[in-house]
Amino acid sequence: MERKAMQQLIRWKEKPQRKPMLITGCRQCGKTWLMTEFGKRYFEHTVQFNFEKEPGLADIFRYDLDPARILRELGMYREGKPIDLDHTLIIFDEIQQCPEAVTSIKYFEESGLNLYLLCAGSLLGVELKRKRMLFPVGKNEQLKMYPLSLEEFIEALGGEKYLTLLREFALYREIPANIVEPMTRYLKLYYIIGGMPEAVRTYIETENLDEVDGVLDRIIHDLRNDFSQHAETKDILKIGWIWDSVPKQMARENNKFVFSHVKAGTRARDLEDALQWLADAGLVYRLEKVTAPQIPLSTCANASFFKVYLHDLGILRRIAGVAYRTILTEPEGYSGFKGAFTENYCMLELISHGVRPYYWRSDNSAEVDFIFEDAINRIIPMEVKSADNTRAKSFITYCRQYKPALGFRVSLKNVGENQRDATHEISLPLYLLWKIGNYTQIE
Repeated sequence: MERKAMQQLIRWKEKPQRKPMLITGCRQCGKTWLMTEFGKRYFEHTVQFNFEKEPGLADIFRYDLDPARILRELGMYREGKPIDLDHTLIIFDEIQQCPEAVTSIKYFEESGLNLYLLCAGSLLGVELKRKRMLFPVGKNEQLKMYPLSLEEFIEALGGEKYLTLLREFALYREIPANIVEPMTRYLKLYYIIGGMPEAVRTYIETENLDEVDGVLDRIIHDLRNDFSQHAETKDILKIGWIWDSVPKQMARENNKFVFSHVKAGTRARDLEDALQWLADAGLVYRLEKVTAPQIPLSTCANASFFKVYLHDLGILRRIAGVAYRTILTEPEGYSGFKGAFTENYCMLELISHGVRPYYWRSDNSAEVDFIFEDAINRIIPMEVKSADNTRAKSFITYCRQYKPALGFRVSLKNVGENQRDATHEISLPLYLLWKIGNYTQIE
């Protein structure tokens, strides 16, 4: 499975001067594979140190944080000889298990050795707070990994030819049926399987969705174990309550997250730390409300009103109890949750492309699913529909009030464009959301 993050690592390697690279992301999203595969492809040698599997490594860092000594002892420990720093990729995996190793990043950067050093941690955000680690701010580059995006998923399943054609198509060319049909099926499979690499690999190897469900259930079990192993004792139960509550609250007509709906008798201040734990672990994302959009959106967002989405669609589906046959056949009664499911998909696609989205809600209850800033600081609204119906009263209300230069209606409707007053409206199929950057570059 090819990952877009590989290109970021290649650019990092080619820099004449580089800082250590810190890779973060939720558990089991492919960080270790990415680092190992990068070493195999682009380096003569790779030396890998896993602080979770080899806790004795911490002793090397506890003596002092002198980079030359640490590297010498690591080389002797692993290979019985010094590390060839000019031709070797050094990997520190599960670095959150050793606070001294996290601190050492600062000294590696200041050493002038210009190392090829990759560091990764699954629960780094959680452990930094729990163990009160000193994080080397400004002394590293960072790469955030996510589960596979739809584009990566389709490529992994052998749909590269469709992606290639779509990359070459003119932006407003109607997508022909011989591409619409397979792309729509890939989208449904993505809703079912999600982007966790093990689940995707299982489907590639077996084409058995029951096997995929088994993998997803094991991942969910592992994540629940993380709650008890890495959270404060006072928060363990609360984290589980919130985790279970997210799909239920998404299914509500007004899917704003409400703490009192998590468990009867609980208050926001009792649950805020637990929700933040899930966010720090990369398992949930908050979408904050904006009422009066201005640049930058971060300054006018209301952090007290927000929606919560899960980090992976396959995991969301299993936690919500949606059978894969329901996604495939779409029986009557599924349409309500289908809309929330589609919003979660769009949230993940936007985040994986570096977009920080918000949602807009007016005082009189008009609401647009997402608004975000593009590269030239235009505020862009995006209305999301789960089928091919693009009627959007709230979207029109927003455009009339704020007159954005560009806006998106994302649905199963084919590519199209329309000029409504000052707004260039773009109809974008859900399965083409990975191309949004091509459209936002238009002046």
